[in-house]
Amino acid sequence: WRPVYCFYQFTLAQPGFIHTPVTLNKMLDVIAKSRNVDLFWELLHEMTRQKVANAKTFKIALKTLAGARELKKCVEYFHLMNSCGYSYSLDTLNEVVETLCKERLVDEAKHVVVKLKDSIMPNGVTYKHLICGFCDVGDVIEASRVWNLMIDDGFEADIDVVNTMMERFFKDNQFDEGLKLFQTMRVKKMDELGRSTYSIVIKWMCKRGKLSQAHMVFEEMQRRGIQADNTTLASIIYGLVSKNRVWEAYRMVENIEKPDISVYHALIRGLLKLRKAGEATEIFREMIRKGCEPIMHTYIMLLQGHLGKRGRKGNDPLVNFDSIFVGGLVKAGRVLDSTKYTERAMNRGLEVPRFDYNKFLYCFSNEDGAIMFEGVAKKLREVGLFDLADILERYGKKMATRDRRRTKEGPQEFPGP
Repeated sequence: WRPVYCFYQFTLAQPGFIHTPVTLNKMLDVIAKSRNVDLFWELLHEMTRQKVANAKTFKIALKTLAGARELKKCVEYFHLMNSCGYSYSLDTLNEVVETLCKERLVDEAKHVVVKLKDSIMPNGVTYKHLICGFCDVGDVIEASRVWNLMIDDGFEADIDVVNTMMERFFKDNQFDEGLKLFQTMRVKKMDELGRSTYSIVIKWMCKRGKLSQAHMVFEEMQRRGIQADNTTLASIIYGLVSKNRVWEAYRMVENIEKPDISVYHALIRGLLKLRKAGEATEIFREMIRKGCEPIMHTYIMLLQGHLGKRGRKGNDPLVNFDSIFVGGLVKAGRVLDSTKYTERAMNRGLEVPRFDYNKFLYCFSNEDGAIMFEGVAKKLREVGLFDLADILERYGKKMATRDRRRTKEGPQEFPGP
C-alpha cells in the first residue's frame, strides 16, 4: 500500500490533476486490504469532505471497518456522510447490509441496522438480507429473531426469505420446523408458492426417505399447474433408487424429455448407495451416448463407488496412497500382507488418511495424465476391471482434449519481418 499512497500524495501536488471517485475507490481498496484502519479512516474523511464518495465507497468502507470490528466507526460513517451533504438513504443501507452479509459479517450488519434505526428505518429488503445472511452462516436462532422483528415492524416475508429459512431448518435437522413453515405458507400464501419452494421440500423429503409425503407434495404441485424441472424430478428419482425401487426410477427417467446431468447424478448416486457400482457405470456410459458431458463430480462419485472411501484424515500428505494400497491387498486376498503394512504405518506414527480423489484427478488433468490413464486402463482391462478402466480412460481423453485446446488458444509467436 505504501507505493500507492505515496503516488497519491504526489498527485495531490500536481496542478490541474483531479482525482475521480473511481481512482480514489481503487486506492481506498488497496489501503483497506493492508488493514491500516487509521489511514483508511483518514482517507474516508478526506473523500467525504471533497464530496467524491459514492455507493462503492460506502461498500468498501463498511466492509473494511466491519471486518476490523470497528463497529462504532461503521455507524459514525453514516452520520459523517449525512453531515457532509449525503442524506441518509435506505437504498444505500440495504446495499451495505447486502455486501456485509455476503462477506459473512452478519452480526456487524445487524449492529449497523439497529444503531441507525432512529435515522434510517429498515424495510422488508433490509430484514431479508439479514435473515438470509444468518441462515447462510448457520445461525437459525438469530435468523428467527430477525424474522420476528420484521413481523413486529409490519413487514411480511417474501418467498425468497421463506425458502432460505426453510432450507436452513432442513439442513440443521429441524425437519418438523421446516415442514411447519411450509404448512404455514400453504395456509396463508398458497398463491405465492412456486416451483422453488416445492423443489426444496421434495428434495429434503426424498433425502429423509419420506417418499409418500414427497409424492403428495409433487401431486399438489402438478394440480396447481406448476411444471416440475429436472432438479425436482432428480430428487424423486434419487429417493426411489435409494429405496431400491430402481425400475420405477428408470420409467420416470424415460418420461423426461431432456434429462440433464442432475437426473443422471441422481441415478448414479442412488445406485452407488445400493453398492451397484457396475450399474452406475452403465448410466455413466448412457449419459455420454446421449450427449450429456460428465463433470468432475461425476468421476469422483464413480471412483469412490468402485474404490471406496477408505482411510481417515491424517497429517502427512505423503501417505495418501496407503489407504488404496491396503484396500488393493485386501481385494487381492493378501490379508496378512495388508495387516503387516498397516502395522508398519501405525508404528511409524502416521495415520492412514482419506484418499483425495479430487486432488488426484486434478494433478493428472493434462497430456501426461492422459497417457498415464490410458496405460492404467489397459492394465485394468487385463484383470477384468472394465468399468473402472472406462471411467479413467474417458477422463484422460477429456482432459487431454482440454489441454490441447488451452495450448492452441494460448499466446502465439509470430515470426518477425
